[in-house]
Amino acid sequence: MKALILVGGKGTRLRPYTATIPKPLLPVGDMPILEIILKQLKNSGVNEVILAVGHMSQLFESFFQNGQQLGINIDYSFEDKPMGTAGAIALSIDHFDDDFIVMNGDLLTTLDYKKMFEFHQSKNSSGTVAISRREMKIDFGIVESDSSGMLSGYIEKPSYFYDFGMGVNIINKKAVKPLLVENEYIDMPDLMLRLREKGEKVYIYREDCFWLDMGRHEDYEKANEVFIERREDFLPSDSE
Repeated sequence: MKALILVGGKGTRLRPYTATIPKPLLPVGDMPILEIILKQLKNSGVNEVILAVGHMSQLFESFFQNGQQLGINIDYSFEDKPMGTAGAIALSIDHFDDDFIVMNGDLLTTLDYKKMFEFHQSKNSSGTVAISRREMKIDFGIVESDSSGMLSGYIEKPSYFYDFGMGVNIINKKAVKPLLVENEYIDMPDLMLRLREKGEKVYIYREDCFWLDMGRHEDYEKANEVFIERREDFLPSDSE
């Protein structure tokens, strides 16, 4: 298996942490979050990875080099300007064969990448999106009214459940390549919708797993707490 990991963002929401170091290189426990991801991918059978770099690209090259120390082959794709979460695919797609993983480099998860890959192939899917169901609590009372503007009811601090994209996807090279335009800014949701509009099969993949996107300060702090408490769930081979 092969994977493209997107690590070119500036991580502005995590400043000042990201003022001098890219978000995927921020430490979670005793190692960068990206190193955790790379070890997980290797344990799942991924042997080649391309890092789509941009902001502070030299730091990724200095830290991971060719991946030899992790037992995985690492190459680099450079973005001169932000290309969106899917735009980086156009720059590196010729390095891949058939199906490959495309994912963000700043998430902490126990997702089984191998099982997701097998699901994708069993469905003969052109695109597969990993999702996580989350409860969203509203801190205010919701007022309901009828069509005439009269009060019809109250819902006090309700909770709603939504499916969120985990930032982990699998795509088929043959299906996706005709939809990519050089130097076009495009995000992954738009690319998946293009596949659907073309008539391709796009599935969602649901797994009972932990997932946390490190987009905010509180998320980063929680990631550290959870990883330290449950390290063996994320890197079982390191705990043997």
